[in-house]
Amino acid sequence: MEWPVWWTWTLELSSHLEKRMENRDFTEVDLREMLERARAYRPDVLEGRWVIETRRRGRHWEIIVEPDPEALYLVVVTAYPLEM
Repeated sequence: MEWPVWWTWTLELSSHLEKRMENRDFTEVDLREMLERARAYRPDVLEGRWVIETRRRGRHWEIIVEPDPEALYLVVVTAYPLEM
């Protein structure tokens, strides 16, 4: 899969994500590993945001990102497991 230019930008974690990480039992290291294993992406329902499809511990996860072209950051808005 060919990824967009923003895929290589520096990650910035949103405050929303940081609050959810503990509740959803994952760390920044886990998040980075999920992004390394990402297999697809698609536009989110909110314009300017993207859904990254990945897996963790045998479950499907979605990571919502928002590229910031002015700062060249890829802001990670949230991440969550999909119900199986």
